[in-house]
Amino acid sequence: MTKRNGSQGPQRKRLRSQLWFDNPDNPGMTALYLERYLNYGLTREELTSGEPIVGIAQTGSDLSPCNRHHLELAKRVREGIRDAGGIAFEFPVHPIQETGKRPTAALDRNLAYLGLVEVLYGYPLDGVVLTTGCDKTTPACIMAAATVNTPAIVLSGGPMLDGYGKDGKLLGSGTVIWQARQDIATGKIDYKEFLDIVASSVPSIGHCNTMGTASTMNAMAEALGMSLPGCAAIPAPYRERAQIAYATGLRAVEIVREDLKPSDILTRAAFENAIVACSAIGGSTNAPIHLIAIARHVGIELAIEDWEAIGHDVPLLVNMQPAGEYLGEDYYRAGGLPAVMHELLKAGRLHGGALAINGKTIAENVARATTTNAIVIRPYDEPLKQRAGFKVLRGNLFDSAIMKTSVISEEFRQRYLSDPKDPNAFEGRAVVFDGPEDYHRRIDDPALGIDERTILFIRGAGPIGYPGSAEVVNMQPPAALIKRGVTSLPCIGDGRQSGTSDSPSNLNASPEAADGGGLALLRTGDRVRIDLNKGTADMLMPAAELAERRAALKQNGGYRYPPSQTPWQEIQRAMVDQLAAGMVLEPAVKYQRVAQKSVPRDSH
Repeated sequence: MTKRNGSQGPQRKRLRSQLWFDNPDNPGMTALYLERYLNYGLTREELTSGEPIVGIAQTGSDLSPCNRHHLELAKRVREGIRDAGGIAFEFPVHPIQETGKRPTAALDRNLAYLGLVEVLYGYPLDGVVLTTGCDKTTPACIMAAATVNTPAIVLSGGPMLDGYGKDGKLLGSGTVIWQARQDIATGKIDYKEFLDIVASSVPSIGHCNTMGTASTMNAMAEALGMSLPGCAAIPAPYRERAQIAYATGLRAVEIVREDLKPSDILTRAAFENAIVACSAIGGSTNAPIHLIAIARHVGIELAIEDWEAIGHDVPLLVNMQPAGEYLGEDYYRAGGLPAVMHELLKAGRLHGGALAINGKTIAENVARATTTNAIVIRPYDEPLKQRAGFKVLRGNLFDSAIMKTSVISEEFRQRYLSDPKDPNAFEGRAVVFDGPEDYHRRIDDPALGIDERTILFIRGAGPIGYPGSAEVVNMQPPAALIKRGVTSLPCIGDGRQSGTSDSPSNLNASPEAADGGGLALLRTGDRVRIDLNKGTADMLMPAAELAERRAALKQNGGYRYPPSQTPWQEIQRAMVDQLAAGMVLEPAVKYQRVAQKSVPRDSH
């Protein structure tokens, strides 16, 4: 490309950043914007060259260990941007660390989104590299890029290396916690042994090495077409991770020149591809929340029902914890997401013509991406499980909740879903907890009478009630039951559960109890029926009794939940939507393609 120096030389389409740094129509403001960006060594010639200025949205920090290596990867991104003729501006994104933020990292997804929208819109950036990794960083970044709609590309940080126990057994990060907590509950291991086991699952930099929410959401970014092919699965310490960081920097400059925007990539076809891919990889139940949020911010219709209609009959192809046996390194070496997408394309399950960020179609990107290990990535017609997507349930308990069918164990299926007179359905007595504190305090209380036919409920765990929605629905049984070999009970709640959990819970219930959902009316001792064939979840009581309970609840001021502890908690609670609708800030959805609709006003 012929370079342009200031107002001299050949003309070409002016970039957004030139409104700040090279605007002869307003020399006073141009000088004001320009002069301060020179004070650390940038030159006037660089800033007025007419070459793309590309932001690096930095999600790595000491507070975000899963993303911290992005501090190093950004150097390779910078080199790629520079070699392509661009100029890199790196800036911080509000930290969102799943394992560090209390009360929940989900509370900060929308906060990080808001901050990034303001940066992408209000600063002299022509495009952006979105660095992602830990669960909520991926949707927060893509939601913001979708809202502003300037060229954007995703660089994921990649999973950790595989973890191993003393016996050489694979230990999956996150997943091992849910397994080990059963052992500590029954006295098989003590506190120190518990911590040692869990620590052994975390051997290197990177996010969870299981198919938890982090691996799922970075796979979703790639399935949508927002990452370079193969980006999501590369383990964080591998040399290929730094290599694709460089390639991402190169491509970031090119998409600015091509004016390739998120709205060109994030089509209805792209979201349908992501739903299918999520089922095939055994993805997290957090994926529907985040993809619906992204879709709403880019103006694409996507409903919770689409996850069952489009993805439920997709088979499970990836043999990776928590739905399978292996971890991130084997998955990557077997071919990663491109190999999975290749199988799905051959089976006619993808929109092959959907555009990806490298300028090619999905079909072109995965045409030759066959697996090298059919044990880890199965052929489409030889899957681990048939019909492995999400089941959407509804009834007088809630308007919708989802169940991850790929993690229904044979033990669970035999106990609850194999009655020949009533297949794929079960009834049980409810035991209700109001928040995780209540659950931990009372789960082992013999007075609750919890047995194999009990259904555990938790409420007050949604976007409003918690606030932010907590990963607490995957409740383990009392220690007494675990000692008898009953390691899982049916669990239902208006919160979420970790993507690393193998519990087949009914979760993401919308509306939540705090928003008037049916869970607020439920009482311990009530009979409840779950029917997967009909997709229903109901309290077994007359409508008149439910109406009486609702009237009494309203008269008493509604479902009570803890007060807000910070200004942001109060602000989000006042405007957040339910999990089925993406948990977005409702007033934010109307702001779409903002970079095409207006130019920010001058600051002086």
